[in-house]
Amino acid sequence: MGQTILKQFEMTRNFFLKKVEALPIDILEVQPEGFNNNILWHIGHVLTVTEQFMFGFPKKTTFLPENYVELFGNGSKPSNWIEEEVPQIEELISQLKEQVVRLKEIPVESFEQVLQKPFLGLETYGELAQMALFHEAHHLGQIHTIQRVISTQSITN
Repeated sequence: MGQTILKQFEMTRNFFLKKVEALPIDILEVQPEGFNNNILWHIGHVLTVTEQFMFGFPKKTTFLPENYVELFGNGSKPSNWIEEEVPQIEELISQLKEQVVRLKEIPVESFEQVLQKPFLGLETYGELAQMALFHEAHHLGQIHTIQRVISTQSITN
């Protein structure tokens, strides 16, 4: 199971990065009506939540700035951002690439470990990893949807 999870992380992240790297820069911080967040938030959110799930951020890993929890964690939103604190897309892309390298270095036997405390009904590290993968794919869909809404609004305006 562990080797399959690692391959899935690589494949999912590669799809995610391909989409993100192809996005026009001028739409990253556009928040269409009816959406709680913008594309840049979704990118940072995937990075931050994956770091939390897989590496115990911010207490057990220091690969990301601590303020990412406030910027991109659950319940955060761009309307609360202080502009100077928000990372540029290039930095987030670099961090996403570095993160997938670290994910692929997780020993496969780790995925069988039972969590000290179940989380969202998940009992093993492998189940948590599967949730991280589902979460990333979900937000990739959100990014795609926001991009389509923005392009549709641009055409009709």
